[in-house]
Amino acid sequence: MKKLVMLTAGAALAVAAGTANAATLDDVKKKGFVQCGVSQGLPGFSNPDEKGNWSGIDVDVCRAVAAAVFGDATKVKYTPLSAKERFTALQSGEVDVLSRNTTWTLTRDTSLGLDFTGVNYYDGQGFMVRKKLGVKSAKELSGASVCTNIGTTTELNVSDFFRANGMKIELVAFEKADEVVAAYDAGRCDVYTTDRSGLAAQRTKMKNPDEHMVLPEIISKEPLGPVVRHGDNQWGDVVRWALFAMIQAEESEITSGNVDKMKDTKNPDVRRFLGLEGDMGKSLGLPNEWAYNIVKQVGNYGESYDKHVGPNTPLKLERGVNALWNKGGLQYPMPIR
Repeated sequence: MKKLVMLTAGAALAVAAGTANAATLDDVKKKGFVQCGVSQGLPGFSNPDEKGNWSGIDVDVCRAVAAAVFGDATKVKYTPLSAKERFTALQSGEVDVLSRNTTWTLTRDTSLGLDFTGVNYYDGQGFMVRKKLGVKSAKELSGASVCTNIGTTTELNVSDFFRANGMKIELVAFEKADEVVAAYDAGRCDVYTTDRSGLAAQRTKMKNPDEHMVLPEIISKEPLGPVVRHGDNQWGDVVRWALFAMIQAEESEITSGNVDKMKDTKNPDVRRFLGLEGDMGKSLGLPNEWAYNIVKQVGNYGESYDKHVGPNTPLKLERGVNALWNKGGLQYPMPIR
């Protein structure tokens, strides 16, 4: 990994200004792969196996971008990043896109020289404790020691929550997620706080997962999604519409298994989506079958969700607000036309 140079907000904006006209898509095509910034290992989102193969719903966003650009979802290289170094890696050009359970906030969207391109998981911050602690609510945690990550919205949210409820807190913060989990699992703190999806994922790494429980409170909104550098609108469009294509495919009931049969349809929306009519790829600088390649090689959003974080995975996360808009959720693709 290249050495990262920490940037101030002002320097970040300067970097963004310098890259405003940068053609990331051209650079990506020239080198032959997408360099994707991911977590250092979060099951269900971005996690390597023993052979170094990455998988998860964040990884599938990277794979979808590669499928759209190259017609080959395998043309991705992954850079594991801590919460502290992730934005610097994107600002400096070390990675082309950041797809790393990152919360979309006003400050990040306006002062770091970055652009969020969508939401691939709607989340909220929660608390995990040992069952033997006998706590039923986060409002019973006054005076507790709380483990969390440095440089995250989590760190700010938990401080706000305790202060708003007139409670004292001993914050124990670490740079790496695995350090937080290890400290909590070893009993160095009473509470572990992060996004509820992260709690579900990290719980699987603990010595005795059944000894821990997640409290009912959700104390924040955490819309998680991919991030690109500000100013390179074409590349932002590619990443944005790659994600929308996965969501649209689920809405249109197009799967990796039936996408070839769907080419026989007379439905004009589906035909445009699959590149059989119109010229949707041209404005993105992509082949006309860009969306077909995403669905064929990566799957639709529902397939990705069910495979990596759904009810039949170790995380056991129901769709909830991450269901499609027409099924009671918030996932709503913009029209591809």
